[in-house]
Amino acid sequence: MRSSEKILFLGPEDSPLIRWLQLNGEQVVQTVNQLAIKDIASQEFSFLVSYGYRHIIGTEVLDLFPSRAINLHISFLPWNRGADPNFWSFIEDTPKGVTIHYLDEGVDTGDIICQQELQFESGGETLASTYQKLHATIQELFRSNWDEIKAVRCPRRKQIGKGSVHKMADKAKLSHLLTDGWQTSVSVLSNYASKRSQ
Repeated sequence: MRSSEKILFLGPEDSPLIRWLQLNGEQVVQTVNQLAIKDIASQEFSFLVSYGYRHIIGTEVLDLFPSRAINLHISFLPWNRGADPNFWSFIEDTPKGVTIHYLDEGVDTGDIICQQELQFESGGETLASTYQKLHATIQELFRSNWDEIKAVRCPRRKQIGKGSVHKMADKAKLSHLLTDGWQTSVSVLSNYASKRSQ
């Protein structure tokens, strides 16, 4: 019989992973709010799962979850840490993919549990379609690795190389490229990347 874990899920309440965890017998408490240690220290959570969470998690919180705090990030780390990873992967022509990693005090700098690289045909894809595929991929990666993650049996490896990191404000100076918002073809961004490299 599977043991039930009490999961602190940091991210939107409509995440399909919440329902999946519940269907697999886990107890899930969800929030998008900034964490304060006084709010969670007494609740005896066994795991912290961050997916689409917009706040930095302090070390005093992470210390409650040794080897049990993970993040789902839609980039192929160490590339495109931080904000808007999908956008920057086309702007800077860096590897595209998804990564599940342990949380540490940095921004998307923790040891990698598993990751998957993706290839996109720039002609027919938009920012929205690639974003959806990245999320579908990372959700499946989470589901297929959850038993190993929660048993703390999964491999972990250091991130190698400098990679890249972006803040939310960084995208503002390139917003003119998003002519159709999230329906902008990624070929527009790839063309920009090609011109920059010439």
